[in-house]
Amino acid sequence: MRLNSRFGTSSLIYASLVLVLCFKASGGSAERSSAFFIFGDSTVDPGNNNYIKTTPENQANYKPYGQNGFFKEPTGRFSDGRIIVDYIAEYAKLPIIPPYLQPSADYSHGVNFASGGAGILSTTNPGVVIDFKTQLEYFHKVQRSLTEKLGTAEAEEIISNAVYFISMGSNDYMGGYLGNPEMQQLHPPEDYVRMVIGNLTQGIQELYDRGARKFGFLSLCPLGCLPALRVLNPKGHDAGCFEQASALAFAHNNALQAVLPNLELLLPKGFKYCNSNFYDWLLDRINDPTKYGFKEGESACCGTGPYRGIFTCGGTKKDPNYELCDNPSDHVWFDSFHPTERIHEQFAKALWDGPSSSVGPHNLESLFFDKQTIADVVDNPETQQIF
Repeated sequence: MRLNSRFGTSSLIYASLVLVLCFKASGGSAERSSAFFIFGDSTVDPGNNNYIKTTPENQANYKPYGQNGFFKEPTGRFSDGRIIVDYIAEYAKLPIIPPYLQPSADYSHGVNFASGGAGILSTTNPGVVIDFKTQLEYFHKVQRSLTEKLGTAEAEEIISNAVYFISMGSNDYMGGYLGNPEMQQLHPPEDYVRMVIGNLTQGIQELYDRGARKFGFLSLCPLGCLPALRVLNPKGHDAGCFEQASALAFAHNNALQAVLPNLELLLPKGFKYCNSNFYDWLLDRINDPTKYGFKEGESACCGTGPYRGIFTCGGTKKDPNYELCDNPSDHVWFDSFHPTERIHEQFAKALWDGPSSSVGPHNLESLFFDKQTIADVVDNPETQQIF
């Protein structure tokens, strides 16, 4: 078959480009999801702490965790069922991402390094958690393993196309600072926040240097409104949220929000990110739960004492005589520190394709599938020469 000479090369390339983009937009097989690498604390720990020596408070591989039946038995997730990264994996058309320490785990779609109780700083809960620095070292081992298994080119493609999700920092402020008088004497709050953000920034840059380009961040919630922190409020548990804890979380979020655009300028080769306003988003549900389909925004489903804020939920904790609500889905909080599966699902959806008031400058859907429009391609200097 001979092409009519009146169609120029530019027209042919344009037509081919339109076909490719239309095929991707229609959800064809050319649209391939990225791998998913997760770093964090108990908000996203799928069970890594099952395999390390730690305290009972840092484990959740016992009832009533996982009680809603999605998993056959408790997995180590600090939830009545799934956690945010399980939903994100589902939306990204990926299998549930396994914990790094799970024997014979398949890393082909990514891996989860998170550890309950972990901090960005290595001084937070040392010796009983997998801190951020160690999680980064584990990632390096996975990267080497992928290179040995798949070859350099394919491994580099997986690493550069993957999404890197980071959810940590709460433990640095709760136990690492507010629960550590010595640290408070050494560092005023603003200096401590800068130290935490500085270590987080170094971790982001390390991942970038290893090929990472697309990042998602779960910002800190109003920590003082956790049931456990309400109970510890110096003004008394009836005084409401522990203001000093929430102020630290707020300062951390503002500092991260200021740092990320600078990283976008300093790391010009494809650095993209999805940040989130989890603070206001969750505070709305705490203060006005019925507006969002909940019945209780302050008290946990599982625990003892005021607000069920004493962390006694199951397992081998000091007091096994905990209280348990009838329906966790009615509650914002499952235990003294952690939200219910329903909160995890709602926030995962907001991160995935939610409004700019909740996420930005990109949402996770765009990062996983690298969605482009024809305008994006036309504006690209490499393709402008075609038209």
